[in-house]
Amino acid sequence: MTLTNAQRLERLQVRMAELEFWRARKTAVVDGWTFNGAPLAIGADWPQKDGVQHFSGEVTVPEGWPLDEVRLFLHLGGESLITITAEDGAAKSYGLDPYHREFTPPSRRFKVTSDTVARLPFGEPVRKPFLERAELLWIDGPVEKLWILLRQISEAVSVLAGHEAVPYMLEAAEIALRSLDWPSTTADYIARTAPAVMQQKIWRLPELKTAPEGLDDAQRASVVAAYDALMARLETLQKRFPPQGKVALTGHAHIDLCWLWPYDETRRKMRRTFHTALSLMETSTDFRFNQSTAHYYAQIAEDDPALLERIRERAASGQWETVGGLWIEPDTNMPTGESLARQVLYGQRFFEKTFGHRHTVCWLPDCFGFSGALPQLLVQGGMKSFFTIKVNWSETNRVPSDLFWWEGLDGSRVLAHSFDNPMEGYNGFVRPDCIVPTWKNFRQKDRHDTTLLCVGYGDGGGGPSPEMIVREEQLRVFPAIPEARWTRVHDFFEHAHETASATAMHVWQGEIYLELHRATLTSQSAVKRLHRQAERGLIVAETLSGLAHFMGAERPRSMEAEWRVVLKNEFHDILPGSSIAEVYVDAANELNQSIADAKAAQNAALDALAPLLPKGEEGAVLVVNPTLSERPIRLHLEEGVVAAEGRIAPLGIAVLPKSALAPKSGLSATARSLENDTIKVTLAEDGTIASLIHKPTGREAIEGRGNRLMAYTADKPRNWDAWDVEDDYVARGEEITAIESIELVENGPHRAAIRIARVWRHSRIVQTLSLTANAKRVDIHTEIDWHERRVLLRSISELAVKSKHATCECAYGVVQRPTGSSNSWEEAMFEAPAHRFVDLSEPGFGVALLNDAKYGHSMRGNVLGLSLVRGPVYPDPLCDEGYQAFTYALMPHAGTWYEGGVREEAEELNQPLIARPVSGVATGAWQPLKAEGVVVGFSGLKPSEDGEDMILRVYEPAGARGDLSLSLPEGWANNGVVSILEEPMDDTSATGLMPFEVKSWRFSKA
Repeated sequence: MTLTNAQRLERLQVRMAELEFWRARKTAVVDGWTFNGAPLAIGADWPQKDGVQHFSGEVTVPEGWPLDEVRLFLHLGGESLITITAEDGAAKSYGLDPYHREFTPPSRRFKVTSDTVARLPFGEPVRKPFLERAELLWIDGPVEKLWILLRQISEAVSVLAGHEAVPYMLEAAEIALRSLDWPSTTADYIARTAPAVMQQKIWRLPELKTAPEGLDDAQRASVVAAYDALMARLETLQKRFPPQGKVALTGHAHIDLCWLWPYDETRRKMRRTFHTALSLMETSTDFRFNQSTAHYYAQIAEDDPALLERIRERAASGQWETVGGLWIEPDTNMPTGESLARQVLYGQRFFEKTFGHRHTVCWLPDCFGFSGALPQLLVQGGMKSFFTIKVNWSETNRVPSDLFWWEGLDGSRVLAHSFDNPMEGYNGFVRPDCIVPTWKNFRQKDRHDTTLLCVGYGDGGGGPSPEMIVREEQLRVFPAIPEARWTRVHDFFEHAHETASATAMHVWQGEIYLELHRATLTSQSAVKRLHRQAERGLIVAETLSGLAHFMGAERPRSMEAEWRVVLKNEFHDILPGSSIAEVYVDAANELNQSIADAKAAQNAALDALAPLLPKGEEGAVLVVNPTLSERPIRLHLEEGVVAAEGRIAPLGIAVLPKSALAPKSGLSATARSLENDTIKVTLAEDGTIASLIHKPTGREAIEGRGNRLMAYTADKPRNWDAWDVEDDYVARGEEITAIESIELVENGPHRAAIRIARVWRHSRIVQTLSLTANAKRVDIHTEIDWHERRVLLRSISELAVKSKHATCECAYGVVQRPTGSSNSWEEAMFEAPAHRFVDLSEPGFGVALLNDAKYGHSMRGNVLGLSLVRGPVYPDPLCDEGYQAFTYALMPHAGTWYEGGVREEAEELNQPLIARPVSGVATGAWQPLKAEGVVVGFSGLKPSEDGEDMILRVYEPAGARGDLSLSLPEGWANNGVVSILEEPMDDTSATGLMPFEVKSWRFSKA
């Protein structure tokens, strides 16, 4: 009878399955374990399960068992770092997890100790942990190798389907199985195969032999002969059916810095995974492993210096590849440009100091979209290549290429690669049915002959397994499937650059928007606000210290240590809000400390500055403008807000007399209106904004109502609760119109304010709409006591503006987003990131929506929306529960956002002028550092990492170009343009600025 290939495959899978049960020639139970020093029997529950537990045991290999064929199998009940100590005292550590449970004994007698947690790799708690299994296995090596090889043939046949090589591969496997001299003695056979799924379904098995025999020498010889013959047949078939394509394998263990476990567990995961990877390098000189993230290596230097030294040795040999160039793998949608620059600066410097080289590849496999600012920063940071696979997660549209030039906002380009592995993505396997589809899905195979594939258990760490090493060796002779070899990521990209230099590649311009995980712009919004305050606080602290230094104070100290804390909390599962509650307790504590540290450094800078100013009696307030925008005198003092007539120069220092603090005239208020010389706000009976008039143009900014609070009660994504918001959330929205109270709570000459309190279901929302005498915007300070689950709260404003695009601020620039939904790309962008503002403008007039803590925005037609708070239940059931506060604002203006000063107002909302009462100081104004010419945004002023110099960094924020001249204090010299790594850029103009260009200068004392 002739069977189909599918039937033959099924028969092969059944017949080869029995090999697994003869993999171990003999087994021996290992008992005598202790748990935290007390005896614990195999099968016994742990006496306690919280925190790190410690197992210990003494092991003796039975006489007659060849040591190199013995494996210790352990299942202690959770994840562990085990240490095996040989008779001579030499110790090695390994990771123990569901994918790494077998270990080679170092001697006939040895000791095992562990640090164990009752958790699985993805943070899942082991509810009832027990010492499940501890055995020595005498491995029958030939059986194991044949079993793996036959599985690989089965996988290859499955994935190659109709390929003409399939019947020949099946025939080769069938011949191999038929050639085996296999045992059949009833008692031994039944006992050996009892664990099989089929046998376990039997009502009652017969009494089983306790120590069933393995293969005898003749039977084992038949296995060896079958394996050798099968490999030879495959090699012959490979000549007839040569490999199709090439896949570069890189061992990998994506370890999320935090996610479904707290950071303390990550520290243990690092050690477990890194020890495992090093142990594999001892068995294969071909094996290659990559690991990103400077922060991890810095942590290992503290936790396990000997481990770091072993990594350094393997890195020097080329087997261990450090990649990435950044401090961590950060979210790139929300950090400010200066934060991203510091990721590169501190990451590259650490790698160079620790491993002797910088990186040329940015490694971000798992981030939720990519800012258009990145390519320029990568190029300045010495990285010319970029890797991710997350672009393939978009649910509607896909970036049309897998190997392409990614062009940033300013025109800088990096060569980007993404692979599409349907089998666990960047946590791939060395298997034909993983390799073949990855190659098949590679869309640039007509231009480049190789795609990358990361293999190894990840997210929760673990990395490659010993079986993957064996599989790669076997696959070298396989027909038809792509050639798969261990490769360094650096070498893969160098080869890709050779192709890209000779072959036209597609170009993707601007941000890479992920059409998924849009809710990460809102979830855990309290930590998002702390992060923004922390990064802004550090920038201001460095700026004040730098200005004081220019005025004669001591050179400021490096704040790298403080920055590292902020950068750590930009990790792509912390800042986006996709981790467990414990992560956000830690993040809030760390970011609050960063804010306090920044404030202390700011105060120290002011302390140093004040004595350097001229003495006098008329000065009342010391004011510093920590930006490159001229700012109105709008101060936050202990006695209240001051909104006066004057202005403070960019990066200016001023001592103002009391007379300069007089309020600007024109502010008035009623119970339902706020008005100054620029805008008039009128509230509707329900507390929404009925009218917002821009008095210089006479234009009404509202068409309908502004600041409508909408509660969307069907915020229930089909997957990824904290990550996603579905496009149909708008189908069930409830406007919050009921008012508990509305009152005029402030009516002074400097500021007026109306407070509106609302109660909706179990939550309370209090909004204070305020207007200062010199304001161009109406601020909406919002306090929420939130007690709702699976509800999305948003503010939407219907504007009297028509435009096809909205302007959204991003890192180091802006991006234009569509307001329509005329195609699938526009339709999919129903929630998108923006930093401090979104603007909708038509010729001559526009309205901006500003914020000091939010990132998730929508823009549809004439409606701008801002996501305020959510209530997901996974992975933190109490996400955003309780109190939080933030401010957003509406700003009508003449002209475009650029002409109307929107960025400058957003800057002021996020960072008010620094003000401090003084006495004994003369009035006056100083501008130690001037920038004149094209309008620029301020990024940072900091001490250089090397030497005694200062670094100024600016950026062009709108897509304009022009000259820029810098004036320094007497005694200072401009040493020219430097990169973000603070190295000379001799081929870059020292005076001009191109669209969206980020430029830095080094200043030194002459």
